[in-house]
Amino acid sequence: MKHDALFEQIVSFKNLLHASRKARKGKRGQGNVGRFEVCLEKELLLLQQELVTQAYTPGAYKEFYIYEPKKRMISAAPYRDRVVHHALCNVIVPIFERTFIYDTYANRTGKGTHKAIDRYQKFCRRTQYVLKCDIKKYFPSVDHEILKMLVRKNISCSRTLELIDKIIDASNKQEEAIEYFSEDDLFTPVTRRRGLPIGNLTSQFLANVYLNPLDHFVKERLHCRRYVRYVDDFVLLSDDAKELWRWKHETEQFLEHLRLRMHEGKSRVYRVTDGIEFLGHRIFPEFRLLKKKNIARFRRRLRKIHELYAKGRLSAQDISCRIQSWVAHARHSNTHRLRASILEYAQFIRAEGNVSL
Repeated sequence: MKHDALFEQIVSFKNLLHASRKARKGKRGQGNVGRFEVCLEKELLLLQQELVTQAYTPGAYKEFYIYEPKKRMISAAPYRDRVVHHALCNVIVPIFERTFIYDTYANRTGKGTHKAIDRYQKFCRRTQYVLKCDIKKYFPSVDHEILKMLVRKNISCSRTLELIDKIIDASNKQEEAIEYFSEDDLFTPVTRRRGLPIGNLTSQFLANVYLNPLDHFVKERLHCRRYVRYVDDFVLLSDDAKELWRWKHETEQFLEHLRLRMHEGKSRVYRVTDGIEFLGHRIFPEFRLLKKKNIARFRRRLRKIHELYAKGRLSAQDISCRIQSWVAHARHSNTHRLRASILEYAQFIRAEGNVSL
């Protein structure tokens, strides 16, 4: 079923106001957010007018890199664009949500990494083998033409589609991801627009839309009963290792229709009892561990916190928030002794005193 007459809901003042409240969550101290909030009604009415008259144009992204767990370019849209992204998603996400399978866990209410890990561990307690898959350069490889076609399978409202196209077309240049597929000529990979900016609310949502056909292929064509996907990391489980290798080949063929390729070195069949690395953990049927890289990264972060506190650039509350965030993540693995050994003697000192955690 295709949905029409959505644009009026998206640009309604009530929806834009709700979108601004969601966009500012956790960011009220930022200057661009404060300037927008000072004249909130005026800014929202101006944004509404631009959208209605089709004068709205997305602004330039601010780009920066993060290096943990690996180097990635993050793209931050201007704040008013983030309000538009929330306003759009408020209306269209429920439409697509009904088309998603149960076992996809990224950027969905009530899901997330820890729910995905719980589900995988439940599956592997009653299965012998797992096929672990990883898509090569997923966000830089998303093909705009294919993505727009997939969006149009559920939406027929022309003005909503124009807005979605504007957001997709405004994507900034991503990491180079040139791959050749059947029937490509020499110039095809460089003439087709590709890539979604990591950091956008709309990118997170559209990334799920793009791989929704893969989810249905695995469940309905391969008839795989035990499958979990989180963004571009996904696992298929079976008691037959040969069946998993066959599914790997068929999945690779299907992904070619989406102009995607799997990482050969990261996609293979394992015994579940050997444990696999999945979503930051090493998971076995009866227990799970944090990846060594995650532990080393937190130790480095702890040393940096020591330095910043000593210089007076962090408060005791800041320290507590940063450490509790990691502890909340680590609790989802069997890490009681590890947490105790790292934090037992954690002491942060500066001239006027110290704080122990």
